[in-house]
Amino acid sequence: MNSLHTVTGDEPLLVIEACDALRAAATSEGFTERETVVADARSDWNALLAGSQSISLFGDKRLLELKIPTGKPGKSGGEVIVRLARQAPAQQGESVTVVMLPKLDKTTRNSAWFMALAQHGKVIEVPTIERPMLPGWIGERLARQKQRAGNEVLQWLADRVEGNLLAAHQEILKLGLLYPEGALTLEQVQEAVMNVARYDVFKLRDAMLAGDAQRVVRLIDGLRAEGEALPLVLWAVGEEIRLLARLAQAGQQGQSVPALMRTLRFFGTHEQLANQALRRMPPQAWTAAVHHAHEVDKIIKGLRVPGRLQDPWHEITRLALRLAA
Repeated sequence: MNSLHTVTGDEPLLVIEACDALRAAATSEGFTERETVVADARSDWNALLAGSQSISLFGDKRLLELKIPTGKPGKSGGEVIVRLARQAPAQQGESVTVVMLPKLDKTTRNSAWFMALAQHGKVIEVPTIERPMLPGWIGERLARQKQRAGNEVLQWLADRVEGNLLAAHQEILKLGLLYPEGALTLEQVQEAVMNVARYDVFKLRDAMLAGDAQRVVRLIDGLRAEGEALPLVLWAVGEEIRLLARLAQAGQQGQSVPALMRTLRFFGTHEQLANQALRRMPPQAWTAAVHHAHEVDKIIKGLRVPGRLQDPWHEITRLALRLAA
């Protein structure tokens, strides 16, 4: 077994499963002494380094699990991680280190400490299961317990567990306990599954950019039902509109939109969806959308705005649908 592994990702269920697999592999190879350390930029990293270099009194092979929930070890932490990574190959067969990190941005990936982890060990990238991939993921999990479902059932399930893979996992296991192997009907699944979708303002942003009007309405209804703070929802919608208005204006002025996107930190799926929205809406429409967001802010503060609905949740839905149209 490799002496150094790094697990990075934002899906708690998949991170847990990856770490469990590494832990089981280490145990099977005799790494019976396990130590777990949670650290951040304020931790005593020198003590951690000293502990990692100490020898067990019983001569047991050691598994060190280093959790960095923030993904930011700080200057001293970064230096210690570099040293741990460099000494890992020399400890092959004596110790295994597993570093657990959230999903990292481009800057952090280019840091000296992460590059040292990648150079001297194995990096496991835990994927993010986006909404389009969720039905297939659910289908694969059902297949593990020898069950299957049609596309309509998988889509229905995905709507109920969107954004919460841990809950999705629990519901899939429940289906395995309630029903025998084979095909599942929509009625069976509806009877067994609770609505555990975790509605998220950033998923609302992505639905708007993708032009998925039905999902926009469903997400806003879910946020309202969960008691989400309306100013936070407006911030997510309004900030995205303002950024896209800047990008649209830059394009009209002959500036490099991709370069500005990098400056504004549009990467990956977010960048792709933003480009879709910019192609879908004419440049002048973004200025009107920014003005609309300001009017929603006034409504939230209790002011009347001519031509707008008095219920701010209804009006923010109209604003979001403006982008999704």
